[in-house]
Amino acid sequence: MPRALILAAGRGERMRPLTDATPKPLLTVGGKRLIEWHLEALARAGVREVVINVAHLAAQFEPALGAGARYGLSIRYSREGDEPLETGGGMLNALPLLGDAPFVAVNGDIWCDFDFATLPREPRGLAHLVLVDNPPHHPRGDFVLGDEGLLSSEPVPAASHVGAAEATRNLTFAGIGVYRAGLFDGWRRVIGDTPGARETPPRFALAPLLRDAMARGLVSGERHRAAWHDVGTPHRLADLDASLRG
Repeated sequence: MPRALILAAGRGERMRPLTDATPKPLLTVGGKRLIEWHLEALARAGVREVVINVAHLAAQFEPALGAGARYGLSIRYSREGDEPLETGGGMLNALPLLGDAPFVAVNGDIWCDFDFATLPREPRGLAHLVLVDNPPHHPRGDFVLGDEGLLSSEPVPAASHVGAAEATRNLTFAGIGVYRAGLFDGWRRVIGDTPGARETPPRFALAPLLRDAMARGLVSGERHRAAWHDVGTPHRLADLDASLRG
């Protein structure tokens, strides 16, 4: 995979007060910054160019990470201004830096042991997403992984109403995926005339575009069964730090 995008622009409201002074991806866990775990994993997978979108406390990123040489990478920054453009707007804003080929995107506020080298270089549709078992704080999950590897946004009932095997198909998006720029073709039709969409640059979520593509059978997925953490609160950050330090 030639290029990757790390989504790092958010304010990290649930991580306050830590994120009042430090962007969440630059918080330290297991002896290194959270985003550095991603940079090292992407480099091991053969990625050589990484784009990082930044907004909240954006000025801290480049002094902390530089141009990427220490990680064996070339890092460029997609600057969004003072207010984050959300996941969809941030990705759209970064497309000129990512080129025409499919690219990896990973949320800057997760930690995982996923091997990025296993991702498909050419997704069969517009996107390929990595899913994980539903964590305690998100028991309903996000998407359904079908038997043929296609994703749906239709929820699966709770396990008490269906067999256990079927219930486990309702999984949580891991914040890792491979995307084609074509996912954003006609994005205004999907997003509608919301206030954020009228701004320049536009501000909108990625999920509606994914659900629209899923309805057309254009999003595949896989299940990651090993380590994954949504580092969304100071308590989760402390727990992960303790586990990594052994």
